[in-house]
Amino acid sequence: MSGLGLRRVPSLSRREHVAEILREAITSGRLKPGDRLVELDLAAELGTSRAPVREALRQLEQEGLIASYPYRGSEVLGVSQDEVEQVLVPIRITLERFAFGKALEKLTDADLTALQGMVDDMLVAASAGEAEQLVDLDIRFHELVITRSEQRHCLQMWKTIQPRVRAYFRRDAPAHADPADVARQHQELLDVLRGGDRDAVLDAVERHIHIHLTPGSPDVG
Repeated sequence: MSGLGLRRVPSLSRREHVAEILREAITSGRLKPGDRLVELDLAAELGTSRAPVREALRQLEQEGLIASYPYRGSEVLGVSQDEVEQVLVPIRITLERFAFGKALEKLTDADLTALQGMVDDMLVAASAGEAEQLVDLDIRFHELVITRSEQRHCLQMWKTIQPRVRAYFRRDAPAHADPADVARQHQELLDVLRGGDRDAVLDAVERHIHIHLTPGSPDVG
């Protein structure tokens, strides 16, 4: 396997570092669906032994980012529109409606300021054509609100699906007619959060996420 330009692994927590490096390469699109991941090649490029690479690949398989086959190694998985429509979007709607509703009374002025900062940064990233930064800000926006819900099971579920959500955000990034629409969608959601009307928030969350039921939608959720 040719060099992927991956950074070398520090000595501490090698499995976690290997998983983080490969996860970022997959969700950013540098490793594409169908690319093979060979333990020996990865260990050599990352400057580590095969054991942490093997453990990291198992972790990424559990996250749904790769598939492993006997005697064939591992392969990067794509995100199909069926998975988005039938699995990820329904899970997100249920999880985020509940979490946003719980977070509504717990969000502080500092939280709302932080969310506004993310939206402002989305506009900057969109203007600069920084798709990966835009995706990262999108993920961080939703994760902050889910965290403020103080519902541990919701946050745990979010962290389980987040790599797949990030992957489909990244997959859809080239389809945006205007990347600034991502910021505008989040500004609308933030404005509803500021309004404090729970029913309006729940409706806004569902509309926001439902965008991805349309392939090639111009807006990220």
